[in-house]
Formats: sequence, C-alpha cells, structure tokens
Amino acid sequence: MANETEDAQVSLEEKGTVELENGVEDAVNGLSLTQKEEEVAKKKKKKNKSKKKKELPEQTDPPTIPVVDLFPSGEFPQGEIQQYKDDNLWRTTSEEKRELERLDKPMYNSLRQAAEVHRQVRKYIRSILKPGMLMIDLCETLENTLRKLISENGLQAGIAFPTGCSLNCIQMDIKHMIRRYIVDCAFTVAFNPMFDPLLEASREATNTGIKEAGVDVRLCDVGAAIQEVMESYEVEINGKVFQVKSIRNLNGHSIGRYQIHAGKSVPIVKGGEQTKMDEGELYAIETFGSTGKGFVREDLECSHYMKNFDAGHIPLRLPRAKQLLATINKHFSTLPFCRRYLDRVGETKYLMALKNLCDAGLVQPYPPLCDSKGSYVSQFEHTILLRPTCKEQS
Repeated sequence: MANETEDAQVSLEEKGTVELENGVEDAVNGLSLTQKEEEVAKKKKKKNKSKKKKELPEQTDPPTIPVVDLFPSGEFPQGEIQQYKDDNLWRTTSEEKRELERLDKPMYNSLRQAAEVHRQVRKYIRSILKPGMLMIDLCETLENTLRKLISENGLQAGIAFPTGCSLNCIQMDIKHMIRRYIVDCAFTVAFNPMFDPLLEASREATNTGIKEAGVDVRLCDVGAAIQEVMESYEVEINGKVFQVKSIRNLNGHSIGRYQIHAGKSVPIVKGGEQTKMDEGELYAIETFGSTGKGFVREDLECSHYMKNFDAGHIPLRLPRAKQLLATINKHFSTLPFCRRYLDRVGETKYLMALKNLCDAGLVQPYPPLCDSKGSYVSQFEHTILLRPTCKEQS
C-alpha cells in the first residue's frame, strides 16, 4: 500500500514535471510567435520605406526638375500610336519589322524624352498664359523652363529653334533636341471664343495629316487631305464671315539629326510633290489656317538665323565675321538661333559681322512671315515617327 502511494506520488510529480515542461514550451512558443510577429512588422515597415523611396518624384510648379530625374529607369512614356492603313496593315504583325524596332529602341527613347519635355512645358505655359503678357517674357519663361527640363548640355540637349510666337491668336512653336534628335511641336491659344472655329480648323487639319501620313504615302496626297479639312471651316469675326484657308507657301517637313528641315516638304494644299514618305523618317506635320489670302511674305525686322547645313568652306575677310562664325559653330552648329541667343553667350556688336555671314551665304536669315494685314492665323503641329510597324506621335 505504501509502495502504491509512493508510486502515485512519483506519478503525480512526473506528471507535474511534464505539465511544467509543457507550460515552459508553450511559453517559449508564445515568445517565439511574438518575436516572429515583430520581425514581420519590421519587414513590412522596411518594405513601406522602400516603396516610398521607389515612388517617382513629382514635378514642381513651376516645373524645375529635369525630366530625366522623373524617370529613374531611363524609360520614357511612349507617344500616341496610330496604325498604318490599307496596304501597310501587314507591318503591324511583321516579326521582321518588330526586330528592327528593337534595334532602334535607343532612338525612340531619346525622342520620347524630348516629347515628355514638350508636354510638360506646354502644360505649364498654357496655365500661365493671359492677356497683357509681354511676348518677350513669355518666350524667355518658356525657353528657361525648357532648358531646365531638358538638362541643357550644349549640342547634346538644347533648344533646336528659337521660340516662334505671334499676337492675338497666340502661337507658340517649340523645337528642342536630345542627343541629335529633334521634336517640333506648336499650338495656338485664343482668349476670345470667336476664334474657336479658326483654331479647330488647323487642329483638325493637322490631325488629318497625321492620320494620312505613312510609309510609301505620297506627300501630295497628305496635302490634299489637309486642305480639304482646313477649308471646310468658316469663322465669323466681328460680324464678317471668312473661309479658313490653308497657307499654300508654308509646309510641314522632314526632320534630320541636327537638321530641322531635312529636305522633304509636307504640303498643306493639293498639287504638291509626288515624293513618297519612307520608313524610319521623322516628320513635323504642321498646318496653318488663315482668314487672309492664304499666302505669306517676308516682312518686319529679321531676328532668326541658321547656318546653312550644306555650306562648304567660304573665305571671310572680316576678322569679326570669322570670330562670330566660330561662336555659331560652337554653340549652335547648324541649328537655328536668334539675336537673343547671341547676347546670351556673350556676343556684342555683331550686327555687321552677322550681315557679312549672310551675304557670304554661310548663314541664312529667317525674317517673320506675314499674311495680309488684319488677318488671323492659327497653327498646330506634331512630330511623328514612321516606325516599321506603326506611327508614333510625339
């Protein structure tokens, strides 16, 4: 009996020990779970922090952050894609053409970077435009913003043409370049709804030109389609009705590396060249709608100039002309410039030397172009790339 009691006590002691050990294990497991939860929470915090770090920076207002810093991956947004029509539909699914595009990806990315700069600058300028602004202040603001966003770097990244502008129906023509590739776009703003049909005419005519453009398309066919849309519009100004006319001696154009006008012209009236567009070409599709004669002439004081792309060596007698040509070669090469730009790089008392360069045929002057007095003109322009499989609009 005594042995049974002792055995029972031992059994109880062992059971108590087991229960105690289980309790310790449970406590340890409980502590382990708590530690795991804390570790998971810490990891979540780290992930949240890393997510915050990976978030793309937002552009300031006014824009000051270079676009390249807004896209750390180095990949820029693709532009609007339009498919080819009719006989070129096969290009969309051609594996051979897709491979060609993969090889040209760096060029596409440079154009997309320039296009993103244009979109941000255009958005900002539209937001600050108001009646009474000085045109020079508007141009300076636009160009300074452009220089910041494009990360201006000499002939690698900069303005490809001085900003073009006009009064009343305010036209802003912006051209800039990244790694030799130029994007050329323009828009018009009017503060009086009376001019809305005029703006709509040139906007829709430009969209039509983009729609009709394509590989193996004849330039004259694009011009005919543009004119048909443009001249289907009328605008009533102060009680008088005007048919909107395409300005027949202004054109769109092909764009080359460091060359704003690369040789092919895209007419905006019928009867133009039979020349065809080619795969891989870059075009500025731009249209001008006018309430005047539909024909412009050179007028007023010249301020825009460009070194002739094909100009060979021409001996110069004036030392000052030689010095100015060296400045032009260094800062602008064959890209257009204006007097403000010469002032900006430190040139002074250069008018005689500049005239000498123009007279010698080394530099081409580009004076303002005007339609008949009292007329109004609207302009819209986009750059398109004729990719092997589709059209991409900047």
